[in-house]
Amino acid sequence: MSRDWHLAQINIGRLVAPYPDPRVVPFFDALDTINAVAEASPGFVWRLQDDSGNAMDIRYAPDPLLAVNMSVWADAESLFDFVYRTAHTPVMARRRDYFARLDGAYQALWWIQAGTQPTVADGLAKLWLLDRFGPCPQAFTFKARFPAPDEAGPPVDHQPDPWCVGSA
Repeated sequence: MSRDWHLAQINIGRLVAPYPDPRVVPFFDALDTINAVAEASPGFVWRLQDDSGNAMDIRYAPDPLLAVNMSVWADAESLFDFVYRTAHTPVMARRRDYFARLDGAYQALWWIQAGTQPTVADGLAKLWLLDRFGPCPQAFTFKARFPAPDEAGPPVDHQPDPWCVGSA
């Protein structure tokens, strides 16, 4: 694990309906709990949020149903454990109940220097890069996770569950 680098992540989704439609209410009801689990998880560094305590009201595109989530973690294993081994997992398993399928990448991971905070524009650029060129050292997924810039080695397959590997 590198002390000089942290792992940033973005995931986006298009809600199947606006809040407070009953189809998305369970997702919104789980946000505070899942955010608290993230913040209490080992390796958590930062997450995108507005005054409401989550990122659901941040608009980065004309489509009001598009949602963005970003966070930063000390290392890939910490993020992987949060995603696949906490209360986050059953909520994520229901993503198709709350979000429509997107054409292209909806999740990207990338290394940032420790102490820096990514912007939504940074994250969207990483999604674009991943969508156009596939996993690379600048943008990748858990299926092909590249090492931190000061570490050597081939990409690692964390073997994420097939229903959530980072692209449509």
